[in-house]
Amino acid sequence: MTNTYKNIGNLKVSEILADFVNKELLEGTNLKPEKFWEGFDKVIHELAPKNKELINIREDIQNKINDWHKANKGNEINLENYKKFLKDIGYLKEEGPDFKIETKNVDKEITSVAGPQLVVPIMNARYALNAANARWMSLYDSLYGTDVIEESEDSTSQRYDPERGELVIKYGREFLDKYFPLNDFSWKKITGTAIQDGELKVLKGIDVTTLKETNKFIGHRGEADNPSAIILKNNNLHIEILKNPRAFSAQQDHAGISDIILESAISTICDNEDSVAAVDAEDKVLCYRNWLGLMKGDLVSRFEKEGKTLERKLNPNRSYISKDGKGLKLHGRSLLLIRNVGHLMTNPSILLKDGSEIPEGLMDAFVTTAAALHDFKRKGNSRTGSIYIVKPKMHGPDETAFTDEIFTKVEEVLGLEKYTCKIGIMDEERRTSSNLKECIRSLKNRVFFINTGFLDRTGDEMHTSMEAGPMIKKGDMKSSKWIQAYENNNVDIGLSCGFSGKAQIGKGMWAMPDKMKDMLEQKTGHLKAGANCAWVPSPTAASIHALHYHEIDIFNVQKELTKRQKAKLDDLLTIPVADRPNWSVDEINQEISNSAQTLLGYVVRWVDQGVGCSKVPDINNIGLMEDRATLRISSQHIANWIHHGVTTKIQVTEIMKEMAKVVDEQNKNDPKYIKMSENFDNSIAFKTACDLIFKGTKQPSGYTEPLLHQNRLEIKSNLN
Repeated sequence: MTNTYKNIGNLKVSEILADFVNKELLEGTNLKPEKFWEGFDKVIHELAPKNKELINIREDIQNKINDWHKANKGNEINLENYKKFLKDIGYLKEEGPDFKIETKNVDKEITSVAGPQLVVPIMNARYALNAANARWMSLYDSLYGTDVIEESEDSTSQRYDPERGELVIKYGREFLDKYFPLNDFSWKKITGTAIQDGELKVLKGIDVTTLKETNKFIGHRGEADNPSAIILKNNNLHIEILKNPRAFSAQQDHAGISDIILESAISTICDNEDSVAAVDAEDKVLCYRNWLGLMKGDLVSRFEKEGKTLERKLNPNRSYISKDGKGLKLHGRSLLLIRNVGHLMTNPSILLKDGSEIPEGLMDAFVTTAAALHDFKRKGNSRTGSIYIVKPKMHGPDETAFTDEIFTKVEEVLGLEKYTCKIGIMDEERRTSSNLKECIRSLKNRVFFINTGFLDRTGDEMHTSMEAGPMIKKGDMKSSKWIQAYENNNVDIGLSCGFSGKAQIGKGMWAMPDKMKDMLEQKTGHLKAGANCAWVPSPTAASIHALHYHEIDIFNVQKELTKRQKAKLDDLLTIPVADRPNWSVDEINQEISNSAQTLLGYVVRWVDQGVGCSKVPDINNIGLMEDRATLRISSQHIANWIHHGVTTKIQVTEIMKEMAKVVDEQNKNDPKYIKMSENFDNSIAFKTACDLIFKGTKQPSGYTEPLLHQNRLEIKSNLN
């Protein structure tokens, strides 16, 4: 769309954004629009030059690293000399004394309840509501609808498969036997339940038994002699056993149990960054409006499904009667965090007095925090009066310190108590990993979260050391020395800084939403690595992953991990270059084809349709969750191989054209899809994908946003 601007102080503000702030965002708060814009104007013009200086420092450091590798080309890297060089240029900082974080007023979902964490594009109201409501999920539905339960001949039918249903019930009973065992018989044998003198009684005909661990019984709903729900707790996670003999799912059940509800997505990151395609005021207001609706509690999404109009809104809290007879409530929704963009990008929504675009991260900071003013009054999200900002793509302690300064200024303008804004540090850039302790120190009164992000971190690993040599294959990265050190270092530093019981230590995304059986078998590794939250791609995945947190008491794991040998900086700084690779032409082309296919599949929907997060079929037609992080690693990897002569631009161009045909075929049933292969020269999406590779060595930190935004804006201007 074409921006029409209003003059507000020294700013030119897009009309659509100005109207949103004045008439929606600040409506119902104690902050008048004039006061907001006055403070906003002053702070933005104060901080924008600092923001720009930090970006210039990134570029300067990168140029010095490139020059160092060129000067040492052909020589084996001496780590002591390399570390000295990194210290000399300000890349590595001196590590200070030990300390503990001092973050106050943090909700229990962060401090003491370990569990799955969803990431959802805030641009889509329906998805955001589904994620918020994924705090409580049906185990029966999650099992029945995924490959955790083996398929039978009737499983692919639209009809209910009773054999599959029996397997689901059996799985549910085994879950109860494992984590809520009874004294005298199995949950598989029960015929009823009752509450007597504040204790759960479980019946098998005329026989009565109790839980082995009676403290796991929390309460019930309905009549004491025939409760409609039993609430139990294990490892701080609640479950509800629902009883409704008339329900379809209870027809095969002797006790009339109709479902087991799991507390699942404990927290959710509402994402303004990697999973959205927000390039102008129209897009940003859509994101901000959805976040505002979540903070006010009135977000609604209406949509058509199978000829019916359906409505989504936020679920209420869940009421129950405690074991001592009191009426209590469990929080009904996932604790919502908001991911702002990083320091790099600017946005045309607001122009500064010199005509330049506003740093987008500064705009996000003010608007997303202002939306939380509504929640501070109603306490529908945070019950401690905090807002949780996840801040990505920061490079080192100077940039995390700048984030502290940003939110100090935001709090002053909005009239909030200092440290109301809590900050999550995404450890996804090499300079942050190498200085993580000092990054945390700069935010020790705000930090509530650190996590590792393998994909972005690998992208930065490759771009930082672009001149060091050809990188190993993408699939070999997970077993490389640096990444083992990276994953362990994040946990080691977090624990040494006092995160256990105070803040989240997170691990990354399971990228295959259709492969829940594999996730159930593998993602327990994140807990064993020390993560008290880990990312999942869907509400269903959250319920399946929640099973891992019943299996493992993560806080005991964290205690044990404090005793291990700490990760070494030398390992973290080991560059994953291939040692005299002798790959065949077929191996090289297969590697490039895999990257090119998912890269194209993601870019074409981003640029042409504004879809920021997609389930993209890979070359084997396995659906993978793709966002800008996966795009960054693919584009940087191919760029690196071209740069070092492993392949050529001509070879890659031919592969890109072949893969474009594959992607076109995979999207043939999408009526909005625009084919790339019909006219490569005029396909903006195809050109964008190629530029991400062929201009990859010159992109700031290897980021994909500048080219994506530029070309999405071109598409949008052509539509108007």
